[in-house]
Amino acid sequence: MGYQQFGISPQLVDRIKLKMKNPAVKERIKNMIKGISKQELQDTAVVRRLVRNASAMMNEKLTSAQEDQIVKFVIAQKIDPSNTFHLIRLWGMFR
Repeated sequence: MGYQQFGISPQLVDRIKLKMKNPAVKERIKNMIKGISKQELQDTAVVRRLVRNASAMMNEKLTSAQEDQIVKFVIAQKIDPSNTFHLIRLWGMFR
């Protein structure tokens, strides 16, 4: 899996996936990323802020190393939120 190449542990991903099944948490995360652009997802400071906010919403304590790994992973994916293919690829990576 792609995220493992960045040092992100499968246990962390499984915990996040489980927490995202809670409709309230899922809705808060969706509202947080609503309107985000491709350029913003390539900005380290913006991605770091999103990761910190999301981890706080899910009550998930991340070390600075884990945070850096997630930020690098997101930037490396070159995600375009308006491109359906990109979103399907991400969904497939984490299902």
